[in-house]
Amino acid sequence: MASASATLLKSSPIIDKSEWIKGQNLRQPSVCVVRCHRTSVGLTVRASSYADELVKTAKTIASPGRGILAMDESNATCGKRLDSIGLENTEANRQAYRTLLVSAPGLGEYISGAILFEETLYQSTVDGKKMVDVLVEQNIVPGIKVDKGLVPLPGSNNESWCQGLDGLSSRTAAYYQQGARFAKWRTVVSIPNGPSALAVKEAAWGLARYAAISQDSGLVPIVEPEILLDGEHGIDRTFEVAQKVWAEVFFYLAENNVLFEGILLKPSMVTPGAECKDKATPQQVADYTLKLLHRRIPPAVPGIMFLSGGQSEVEATLNLNAMNQSPNPWHVSFSYARALQNTCLKTWGGRPENVKAAQDTLLVRAKANSLAQLGKYTGEGESEEAKKGMFVKGYVY
Repeated sequence: MASASATLLKSSPIIDKSEWIKGQNLRQPSVCVVRCHRTSVGLTVRASSYADELVKTAKTIASPGRGILAMDESNATCGKRLDSIGLENTEANRQAYRTLLVSAPGLGEYISGAILFEETLYQSTVDGKKMVDVLVEQNIVPGIKVDKGLVPLPGSNNESWCQGLDGLSSRTAAYYQQGARFAKWRTVVSIPNGPSALAVKEAAWGLARYAAISQDSGLVPIVEPEILLDGEHGIDRTFEVAQKVWAEVFFYLAENNVLFEGILLKPSMVTPGAECKDKATPQQVADYTLKLLHRRIPPAVPGIMFLSGGQSEVEATLNLNAMNQSPNPWHVSFSYARALQNTCLKTWGGRPENVKAAQDTLLVRAKANSLAQLGKYTGEGESEEAKKGMFVKGYVY
């Protein structure tokens, strides 16, 4: 059995950077099947023909002192962000803002991967360079949001499920051809609404099918069942729900023959509900979250890239730093959107003369989280803006 696994992990040559974008000599996805027979029992082990590449990509993203910039807001969500600074939601304005982000000088020192929306994956910068080319030049792996958003889940307690499996195989193959090397699928679990067994099972199964399909196309899947901050519940209730969700997720990942060494996780930190009167310290958040990881996450998984989920920029960084005060079997890092972009966006304000100042602000936040990943963040010198909470009750992406 061990030799069979070793064979699977040697089944794919590594593609160099130039082939990321050019799409030359790319292999078509296929399935490698090995059968081992013991008496009358048949055991089938499957792994994507991209196995070696998946492992290498995951390790590249989970590299010391680096994390993920989540800039995959849909056009509608990006429009909300632009509206907050008085800009119209046009492709030109979205392009200008995304250009500002990907071209920040030296960003790759702190950022290993960037999750893009489909428009951005195929988009060029205001200077006419492909966004994916700019990222690769910065030593940042391009990623792509592949889910189609949340819709009501019939038969549940006013809960949601994530759509997008139909046609996913052909889409992921096209995204790989365009230069993406990892994918993201976000679904949510609501504690105030249960969560119902149906909602948890639907979230876990959808994530597992997405992960298997993505790996078969050469994309490292980010597995993200977000446990929403909404609610008045305490940290123990969050911990209880998170244990159940992650048990279900990993059961179905195994059922779908997903290669654990070739995935990344994007969990919520274990915190009290946003409306709970008892607030948790960074040390408490770290203790509960690490206990959850040790109980539920196999050491084979290379990276745990936490979402910020409406925490303030500083709060998310302090909590991450607390988790890195002791050794972990995983790379414990970040995959933040608002907790990296909020002050940057406000500094820019849509004005060309503010681009450099906004990029400098982005680098400050990226560096702070890089230090937190290394367990060396102190929180000194942070602005008041960075300390403001960003939780929005019932927030819709």
